[in-house]
Amino acid sequence: MLGRKAQVLAAAVRVLGGQGTRALTHRAVDSEGGLPAGTTSNYFRSRDALLSGILGYLLEQETSAFASLAGAPRPVSVDELAARLGALLRELAGPARTLTLARHAIFLEAAHRESLRVELLTWSETLWAWGGEWLTALGSREPVAHVRQVLAFADGLLMDRLARGGEGEFAPEEPLAALLGALLEG
Repeated sequence: MLGRKAQVLAAAVRVLGGQGTRALTHRAVDSEGGLPAGTTSNYFRSRDALLSGILGYLLEQETSAFASLAGAPRPVSVDELAARLGALLRELAGPARTLTLARHAIFLEAAHRESLRVELLTWSETLWAWGGEWLTALGSREPVAHVRQVLAFADGLLMDRLARGGEGEFAPEEPLAALLGALLEG
């Protein structure tokens, strides 16, 4: 995504991730992006259209991140997969924190908006397929079910870190490895 529309969406993510859904207005996005008044409205006429645009933008960002992970050599052990997922979660909780908070806000909106839920599910199926390939290579007999459980657990660890903070380093590898080990043994 290039140009002014991408500027609008990047600003919208900063508003949503930095201030929450109540702060997300066309005016706030224009202000955050240093854009002329009415720019956001020109691209996204309604709040629903803006939310859909943000979801598309977030999915594009995440697809790029997961595609680079999926294109990497498959992990050969539970510990290696847990290490990769742990590194990703640290990135999402740290440098990409605002993007992650915006993602979670959009996910909550999807619970109430069918159009967002459909788009999110379509993208999720791609992610589950990628993860399922890795889990199959590690011996999973139910790769899609297992990847959904791992990602839900990872999202829980991430949300806990974002909402509650925490002392010291964020080290999700050990609980991830424990879950992966249990799933693959079962």
